[in-house]
Amino acid sequence: MYSKVRHRGFTLIELIVVITVLSLLMVVVAPQMFERADDAKHKAAQIQIDKVGNAIELYKLEVGRFPETLEDLVRKPDNADNWKGPYLKKKALLQDPWERDLVYVQPGEHGRFDLLSLGSDGQPGGEAENADITSWD
Repeated sequence: MYSKVRHRGFTLIELIVVITVLSLLMVVVAPQMFERADDAKHKAAQIQIDKVGNAIELYKLEVGRFPETLEDLVRKPDNADNWKGPYLKKKALLQDPWERDLVYVQPGEHGRFDLLSLGSDGQPGGEAENADITSWD
């Protein structure tokens, strides 16, 4: 006697439809996900600049002058007798989310000191995701 064996699986047409739908979803969803990642890095950079700015202010209160470099917040300089740091626990906070050093200028053009990240492109100025993140904005 002959018995029918039925094989379960996907047809080629079904696979093509699923791959097409997944491809369309990636085209629509992926750019929004990357945009949110850039936005998160900008927010993280602003929070980081605020935290480093607070550490600079505390250094100024305790030592009596502004630090010469941001390294002075982590490691005691030779000429700072009243140093009670470290003012930042992690040296990594001296770099922005794009792993570039924060820019510290003292005296600053916008305040007693200027602190900034050059954004995702690493160049001064820029717009949108390439915009600088600063302590004075």
